[in-house]
Amino acid sequence: MSTGEDMHALVERLYPLCRSITGDGVRRTLGIVAEYLPLRVHEVPTGSKVLDWTVPREWNISEAYVADAEGKRVVDFAESSLHVVSYSVPVSATMSLAELREHLHTLPEQPSLVPYRTSYYAPDWGFCLSQDTLDALPEGDYEVRIDSTLTDGHLTYAEHVVAGEVTDEVIVSCHVCHPSLANDNLAGIAVATFLARELAARDPYYTYRFLFVPGTIGSITWLARNAERIGKVAHGLVLACAGDPGSLTYKKSRRGDAGIDRAAQHVLAGREHTVLDFSPYGYDERQYCSPGFDLGVGSLTRTPYAGYPEYHTSADNPDFVTAEAMADTLAVCREIFSVLDRDRRYVNLSPYGEPQLGRRGLYDSLGGRSDAKQAQLAMLWVLNLSDGEHTLLDIARRSGIGFGAVVAAADALSAVGLLAPATGA
Repeated sequence: MSTGEDMHALVERLYPLCRSITGDGVRRTLGIVAEYLPLRVHEVPTGSKVLDWTVPREWNISEAYVADAEGKRVVDFAESSLHVVSYSVPVSATMSLAELREHLHTLPEQPSLVPYRTSYYAPDWGFCLSQDTLDALPEGDYEVRIDSTLTDGHLTYAEHVVAGEVTDEVIVSCHVCHPSLANDNLAGIAVATFLARELAARDPYYTYRFLFVPGTIGSITWLARNAERIGKVAHGLVLACAGDPGSLTYKKSRRGDAGIDRAAQHVLAGREHTVLDFSPYGYDERQYCSPGFDLGVGSLTRTPYAGYPEYHTSADNPDFVTAEAMADTLAVCREIFSVLDRDRRYVNLSPYGEPQLGRRGLYDSLGGRSDAKQAQLAMLWVLNLSDGEHTLLDIARRSGIGFGAVVAAADALSAVGLLAPATGA
């Protein structure tokens, strides 16, 4: 199978599991990911103070249904984890349809679909079903059962680290808290998993830290528990909605001009894409970019959250995401990080006048190359702008020369002693 097909197979395997912000569904999800990557799994006890939040009680569920007077289950958690409002408290009761309606959630404008709903921080319960199913329910009494537990337990998250040449880090974050939603959750997990495997095979410059965390509370917990590491985070990317057929969308960091912002926009140039300015709403980039941390973390999706009809519904299933779209997302991530790994500042060691390139063999090395003129021009641009202030990506953008050609020029000039890395580059 291709890498795209392998990622899609992972999505299909994870899809049936009931995930939430805590619980065994998260552990089972991470257990499957651990078959692909070595993970360090963290368990943070209920009641732990994490920044302005507190780790909640752990939620688990084994069974839930609504049955009619004949005992037929008209809504059944066993058919889909979306059928129960996440974090529903236990219920065992018989009630009329009128009473039950107060706890039923539908999408009247999408009558055949089941919505996704949560009640993380307020004790409540409920069922999600299609409007078509609700409309077909006759008046009468219904048996309602939710066999769930809310107990002191743990919040679970995991990390995978790909060691680089330097200890400065790039964090790649995806959320693992949504139940059966293939694009808004699982495609991001799959792309992150396969990206980590690829990076490990290429000896990257930066150290890459992959975070598999529950949304919001998970990233907040990681930030609270890693204060000593925050200063090492050079760049970051949040991955979500990574498998739908739409074009790619990049959302800038709070800084707006962070290294990840520049690299992502450079890679996406020339293809259909959208760039969004930062806003404090969305996925976990809003936690990493909160003003106290202000990390250079952007977000990469295909169609953004709430931007497609299948969002947070039963239509966000494995048939909605494609191997081709996930492979494309992976390829763009690969290229963004390739740029980050090479985008450094240099200093021209012979800045007074143009150094003689011929006697250093640099012109001779270009003989016969079809791109000799561009390669020569790239050297001149690199020499001119290597003042310790401009990065190689700055030079590529200003000169209009491809980033790869600029990198090759910098390597050639460094090899003959005309360039040196800038201090702190």
